[in-house]
Amino acid sequence: MPSSRRAFLGTATALLLAGCSSDVLGLRRAVRVAVSWSGQELRAFHKVLDGLGALDYPVEVVPLGDDISTAFGARSTRRPDIVMLPQPGLVPRHLDDLDPIPDDLAPLGRARLWNELLTHDGTTYGVPFKTAHKSAVWYRPSVFQQAGVQPPRLWSEWLTMNRTLTQAGVTPLSLAAGDGWVLTDFLENVLLGIAPSVYKSLATATSPRPSQQPQFAAALRLLGTMWSAPGVLAGGVKESLVQQFPDALIEVFGHRRAAMVLASDFAEPVVRSFAADPDDIGLFTFPPMAPGAAAPVVVGGDVMVLPKPSGDDARDLVRRLSAPTAPDPWIKEGGFLVDGRVSGYTPELTRLALQLTKPGEQLQFDLSDRLGRIGDINGLWRVLTDFLIAVGGRDATAVPQAVDAAIDEMRKVEES
Repeated sequence: MPSSRRAFLGTATALLLAGCSSDVLGLRRAVRVAVSWSGQELRAFHKVLDGLGALDYPVEVVPLGDDISTAFGARSTRRPDIVMLPQPGLVPRHLDDLDPIPDDLAPLGRARLWNELLTHDGTTYGVPFKTAHKSAVWYRPSVFQQAGVQPPRLWSEWLTMNRTLTQAGVTPLSLAAGDGWVLTDFLENVLLGIAPSVYKSLATATSPRPSQQPQFAAALRLLGTMWSAPGVLAGGVKESLVQQFPDALIEVFGHRRAAMVLASDFAEPVVRSFAADPDDIGLFTFPPMAPGAAAPVVVGGDVMVLPKPSGDDARDLVRRLSAPTAPDPWIKEGGFLVDGRVSGYTPELTRLALQLTKPGEQLQFDLSDRLGRIGDINGLWRVLTDFLIAVGGRDATAVPQAVDAAIDEMRKVEES
């Protein structure tokens, strides 16, 4: 789930203005854009706005961080005109709050994957702005070379590789368990890899019940096998639980206390900022769970939506931000993928972009975003945090009991 990641690039300022502040001067009301970004991402978005050139209206950017859902609150003159929603799975829950996207932009919301989230009864309520590849693993090639290992082609090879690294005195994984969405990303990749039909049925169910799916328990067992291996986590469970997304990246590339980290494409600017050796940056994608199986690709993103009632200026800004070249300034900064675009990126992000567009790939949107309340911080996030505590570093004998406990916890969440 992408919301907490917004905090990793720095501390948000209270309110930032892009363009002139004519609304303050009473000349023309600004188009207010609510975003969840902060720090480097927020600065990159301002560069995107600057790149649009002169506008007939001022633009005010409102960074809401993890409180982005408050953008759909009571109507007032300070309410946002555009919301950059970091959880596309929330769109169906806010249809009554949203105006349709203009007809000329609607096809953008009907593209592959996006259609089932952004289109309802033939009406499109969102336009993709930013796509996230959530099945990427960043690593240091020098460490792999020293240990004589290669990026894994299968899940089983990944487990073997971790053991080899540990025996060589290298801690394999850095885990940002302080951000629960990192844990859900891990589980989602495993579940999508072993049971894509179950994953999709949970994502589209009116009342999803993961606890009743044997494949959900199977995914927990597989994940527990990796997390329970002694010495696999940098700092152990204790440090992992307080480690947030940027810290996990720095642990690998800055402090060099771990070999790799599961981290989306938007980690790229942090990786490059903290890498002690800019040539010692590698990336592989989540491997297939079994020979012949498709590799899982979990997708996220930020979509533009128009809270009711929308005005001409807001619709014009959405139109300008939807232009193919609009995000170029952010792409130049790194850590930005555009749905369907495969050029203009660094080599690492180009590989991710190609996988997102390759026919036959096993792509699905972030499941925790689509599970509603049972997928959030008090649901699946908490269940997986407790699961990590139960298995982390304790060896595989701890896994069966921990899986049973996690299933019981999940059931209680579903029934609450």
